[in-house]
Amino acid sequence: MDRHIRHPRDARQSVCGIPAADVGRWETEQPPRVEHTCEDCHTLLPEAARPDDANHPPGDASLIDTLRRIVTEHQHAKIDGVLVDVWSASVTVLIWDRLNDKHRQRLLTLPSHELILRCIAVYTRLTSPRGDR
Repeated sequence: MDRHIRHPRDARQSVCGIPAADVGRWETEQPPRVEHTCEDCHTLLPEAARPDDANHPPGDASLIDTLRRIVTEHQHAKIDGVLVDVWSASVTVLIWDRLNDKHRQRLLTLPSHELILRCIAVYTRLTSPRGDR
């Protein structure tokens, strides 16, 4: 059975498109072993196999500094095993800057990918046309 690499933008599917419910095993080694990993995962997204650029445990406020660096350098990075693109980083920083300290502390209790996804969800709700809410 091949192991799959989780898709960085959609945690419900692998890089090669197989839904998470159908995946028997996820590749967890850094970098993943080529001989035991789905070949499509490697060919479709070779960046997923690279080591992490940063690791931030829940509660680490330096995650926002890493996201700001992604925005200023216009270069994606791998944070805690998930590729973060420039748009996701900029949206997260944009929402973060407008939150009060109480909400920031609540967000910091989440893993980095959850924090980013929550900020994107807030941004999407705020910018969607009135009928899509």
